[in-house]
Amino acid sequence: MIGDFFKKKTSKKLRGEHLGSEEYIDLAELVEDRGFEMEADVLIKVAELHRFEDIRNVTDIVYDGHILMVDVEDIAGNKEALARVHSELKAVAGDIGGDVAGVGQNMLVVTPAGIGIDRKKIRPY
Repeated sequence: MIGDFFKKKTSKKLRGEHLGSEEYIDLAELVEDRGFEMEADVLIKVAELHRFEDIRNVTDIVYDGHILMVDVEDIAGNKEALARVHSELKAVAGDIGGDVAGVGQNMLVVTPAGIGIDRKKIRPY
């Protein structure tokens, strides 16, 4: 868990003070709890697929104009199911003029019309 890995030292960081080499920031404390759903025209939604049939429950998100990130880790070992999911997501993106691409080993991203995915990685050097 992130909270177990990082020590709580955010008070200095939030005041702008320098953190020493052995001090860490608890990332869990940096998450702001708004207490309400953020209003936006386009949302990024994340879905987990445990089997191919789950895809039908999440494709409406893209048809509604939102960006869908699909975690396929649970089916990554099943090449046939993974190929079917990829094919289905390509068809959805094709239907609406969107885009689909793999991000990392176990994540697919599907975008609606007007939002493309740049396949070049940004390198810090």
